[in-house]
Amino acid sequence: MPNSDLPVDRQPTPSPFRMTDSGWFWGLLFSLMGLVALAIIAPKYDRRQGQIEGRYLGRGQLAAERMRRAAGERPTSLADDAVAMPGAPRSRLIPLWPIAVTAGLVAAGSGWMLAREYRARDR
Repeated sequence: MPNSDLPVDRQPTPSPFRMTDSGWFWGLLFSLMGLVALAIIAPKYDRRQGQIEGRYLGRGQLAAERMRRAAGERPTSLADDAVAMPGAPRSRLIPLWPIAVTAGLVAAGSGWMLAREYRARDR
């Protein structure tokens, strides 16, 4: 409703829609940048996580062997039971896909809400 106290030429005009003023824009931008960053670091993460998980599994086997020896059972060589890492990538204990799915959902939701806000301000 226009302010009737002001002359017609001095009536406040609605400000134009600026996307950068919307929190949904920043949510969309940061989630998309997160997806790009995940795509860039995924190969390095996979190599590094493979090393970490290999050490974790090795320590678990070592602890089980120590318990066997403490119980008086015959010692076994851990080197005999070791399995070479296959050439094909295996699934990780801590995968990246939950982060990627979450960032994708945040991007989709933020984009939808930004479009909704944009349409509402044009009315």
